[in-house]
Amino acid sequence: MNKKPMPYQPLLSNPAKIAVIGGGVAGSTIALRFAELGLDTTLIEKGPSLVNGPPMCHLHAGGNLYREISDQQCLILLKQSIDTVKVYPSCINVRPTIIALPKTDKGQPEDLLPRLEKLRAEYERLISNDPANKVIGEPADYFQCFTRADIEPLIGKPIPKKAQCPTDWLIAFANHTNLDAIKFPIVLVQEYGMSAFRLAAIATLAIERLNNCHLQTNSKVVAISAQTDHLGWQITTKDNNSGKQNQQEFDYVVNACGFKSGEIDDMLNTKRKRMVEFKAAYVAHWPKYQGAWPEIVFHGERGTPQGMAQLTPYPNGYFQLHGMTQDITLFEQGLVSSSANSAQPKLPAKFIEKIDKQWPAQLVNHRTLGSIGHIAQYMPSFSSATVAAKPLFGAQQIPGQDPDLRAADVSFDSKHYARAEIVKASSALEAADAILADLVCCGLIEKSALTAPYKHHYFPVSQQSSDTDVTKRAIALAEQREYPSALALNF
Repeated sequence: MNKKPMPYQPLLSNPAKIAVIGGGVAGSTIALRFAELGLDTTLIEKGPSLVNGPPMCHLHAGGNLYREISDQQCLILLKQSIDTVKVYPSCINVRPTIIALPKTDKGQPEDLLPRLEKLRAEYERLISNDPANKVIGEPADYFQCFTRADIEPLIGKPIPKKAQCPTDWLIAFANHTNLDAIKFPIVLVQEYGMSAFRLAAIATLAIERLNNCHLQTNSKVVAISAQTDHLGWQITTKDNNSGKQNQQEFDYVVNACGFKSGEIDDMLNTKRKRMVEFKAAYVAHWPKYQGAWPEIVFHGERGTPQGMAQLTPYPNGYFQLHGMTQDITLFEQGLVSSSANSAQPKLPAKFIEKIDKQWPAQLVNHRTLGSIGHIAQYMPSFSSATVAAKPLFGAQQIPGQDPDLRAADVSFDSKHYARAEIVKASSALEAADAILADLVCCGLIEKSALTAPYKHHYFPVSQQSSDTDVTKRAIALAEQREYPSALALNF
């Protein structure tokens, strides 16, 4: 692809060189945010392409999937999710989420409502401050409750190809859920989906157009040290293919290495408490039942055999599955902490092998069939779904020592060094903004980078690609990673 000129005036007077280590959601978003402003940005990624890592499937608008987190975290996630939709509209799957409580659950559906009311009020407030924030529907429709009497008349109706009204989203649920197994009311929330493959495509296409964003894939950072003559860093990378090493100098470094962020901290002899959790989601095919499916969440107690069950729809009868049990999404010894001797939590070797190599076929089948069965206890007909692909998997970092933390973005230690420590994808923009503010404080960029129009998530080049271009590249990435192309399509 030929590079296109940027359709705006960048901050050309700035000589600072910035390195972003790690090309996941955080690193790619931060690099694009900087490069869109005209900053000389190098994005270093050890893998062959961008945005690999833990499975993502939704925005977590308000964090409704996590009853255990605080209301304040939910409000933060709501704002961050709205910003993400505005910046990356082409990677959003516009469909709601149904939240249902099984009869085995200790909670009651009414327990969900106070938080949802707070979120609806906050969404309304954000829209009143800026009408452009109305990106997940009308505030009045943010959530709706439905009784069993509302659901039963929908049984037997064909699932529509496209939903025209809220009740259309309930038809698939009504036809396939054992209504005797759940409590009422159920809640329909305007919580949209998010495609990792489409986000990877958007980032890749934008970087190809940005002359001042230098992408170095298949490059592993093997050393980093402070420069002796001035504040800044010398980074040594090793090419995964040739083995050749390369030294580069930068004025500022962003550590966006995800679950391996501690390795960079250790190179700098910097202490940081963090946790790392290995997780997996599974891909099933159920081609008989296509159409307007919402995401469906059956709440449950994390880590128990009745942990949360989550069904995320994609086109052509494909579904992504989570089961928050030790036999499905969670893993025994899969949650580890840093130590006094190292900022890098040490995952057992069996998990590193899964990340770096192929999963054994027997394990893929066992865990995927287990996830299908976990959904089928509430949706019996789903038992006919089949294994469709290897799992979507990775390790998730959690700064600090609270495993329930979900709203996190960035931390700073020594001068000219920042860590992007997002837990959820929607927090990446917040991290980028915080680092921009630190760049201004360090005197590395002009204060104008924080003023209009630049302060309002200035991403003109990232938003330049058409849906057709994004889809084509996203399909190529999905197939390259051996996943069904349906996971790269808009739902």
